[in-house]
Amino acid sequence: MSYWSNKNVLVTGGSSGLGLAIAREFARAGARVAIVGLEPAGVEKAAEELGRISHSILPLAGNICVESDVARIVSSIHEKWGPLEVLVNNAGRSMRGTVRDTTPEQFRELMELNFIALVRMTQVFLDDLLSTRGHVVNIGSLAAKAAAKFVGAYPATKHAVAAFSQQLRLELGRRGLHVLLVCPGPIARAGERLYRLEGAERVPEAARAPGAGVKVRSISADWLARRIVRACEARKPELVVPARARLLFAIAQLSPRLGDWLIERFTPRGEDS
Repeated sequence: MSYWSNKNVLVTGGSSGLGLAIAREFARAGARVAIVGLEPAGVEKAAEELGRISHSILPLAGNICVESDVARIVSSIHEKWGPLEVLVNNAGRSMRGTVRDTTPEQFRELMELNFIALVRMTQVFLDDLLSTRGHVVNIGSLAAKAAAKFVGAYPATKHAVAAFSQQLRLELGRRGLHVLLVCPGPIARAGERLYRLEGAERVPEAARAPGAGVKVRSISADWLARRIVRACEARKPELVVPARARLLFAIAQLSPRLGDWLIERFTPRGEDS
């Protein structure tokens, strides 16, 4: 029997992209999987696909930035299955722009989705996750460890996710909570973005590509989902893909000047560079 058999899993942003790939992988492993997405039609379509793998799929349309929607999500899972055992905080979005052009309001808006909503979802399920010695999987980014150019507020939001993940691990790890921070490079897309990439018109064309044009190979969402589920079962604290990026992070900590030089080598040049 799989470790994940009959475990209750929630994936936010689970109706497309990496979130759907993660939901699919947990379903294949025998888990009961709830997915949350903003668009009802997209959630139903994803649930229909997942339903061909498992009969234990719970589609939930809602906005995790809205407290009443979050309360409804919590009650739906508890009424259907009971305590949650795995929370995958995947919902979020990227953006493009320079620090100079990104307004405080844009910083606040992206922080609300990429970080505050993640905190909210984690807190409402903490009692469940502590009682079940469960798992929190926070989807960060390479930008959670090293900021890049032309991505507006995005690195700030992902750095916050990384800090929150470490603090959660330190405070509650001894009580049985497992926290996994996932820091992937750009993820290959099967189709168009679900939402418009804000600010793309304000940056060099190369920076509009997935990963803001960082010179690393795109990652398959299905392949990454398998790595995430394995890392979660092994209760690893972090998963960085590609693994060699850890060397860059270490260099940047030891020598910020050298770290900046290396990042410049792997990111698009600005018009004034």
